[in-house]
Amino acid sequence: MTRSSRSSAVHHAPGASPRGTGAAEPRAGAKPAIGIKPGAHSRGGSGANAGGTGAKARMGAKADTAAKSGTGHAAHQIRIIGGDWKRTPLPVVDAEGLRPTPDRVRETLFNWLGQRLDGLSCLDLFAGSGALGFEAASRGAARVLMIERNPRAAAQLRSNQAKLARSGNADAIEIVEADALRVATGLPRGGFDVVFVDPPFGAALTGSALAATLPLLRKDGVLYVEAGEPLDAVFDAQASARADTGTEPGAATTTDATPGWPDLVGWRILRQGRAGAVHYHLLQRENEE
Repeated sequence: MTRSSRSSAVHHAPGASPRGTGAAEPRAGAKPAIGIKPGAHSRGGSGANAGGTGAKARMGAKADTAAKSGTGHAAHQIRIIGGDWKRTPLPVVDAEGLRPTPDRVRETLFNWLGQRLDGLSCLDLFAGSGALGFEAASRGAARVLMIERNPRAAAQLRSNQAKLARSGNADAIEIVEADALRVATGLPRGGFDVVFVDPPFGAALTGSALAATLPLLRKDGVLYVEAGEPLDAVFDAQASARADTGTEPGAATTTDATPGWPDLVGWRILRQGRAGAVHYHLLQRENEE
């Protein structure tokens, strides 16, 4: 993959908590390629092999209601597993719907991403515990924008940022306390290399989050998504709708088959895995290597 030399910025000082944000001007900064190549589980969004059975996709609330641990209780501490702040413990508030991404899932994800994210711009849309955003910052990301609506969770994120700043430079981290989807609609298109989408437990927000964030990715960017069921069902239902009706990508009949989801033609599942009840995926535009 060839990377562009650009990076965008939101004009909030680290630790600030504005209630919204708008588009910002890009800033320069060379970045390495994300170390990802298509694997055996790569799924296309529009090819001949993407068709399903014609049944409706299994999504909506059910796809977002799986707990991230067998106990059903949120962890009260996370630990950064790699990079500059490796092994650093960070407190997590006990908030409704907050389930930190498990260590082994994070380890798999950052193996997919190539371990280091030096110079890259990342968005953690539903930051929650900050497990993904802080991990990205620890691994060299030039910018990590973390959005969290819950005031207690956002306050803990700022506290954890201050803790990390005592043992390194945490200026790359920007924390915004606001509604994630509302902020996302005001961000510049093509401003991020990596976007993390991990909606709160019990909230049927995955489809809306994808609709808001897919335009935010650069040409060769990647989108990480956690859900209660595999996203294959969405790809299959949309491909079947196109095949059954002979409609073009983007037609209403495609999205009618998957209510609440954007048309995913042109995107593919680059990697996917499962940990207990959680299905996690890495999406990228087709023909981007």
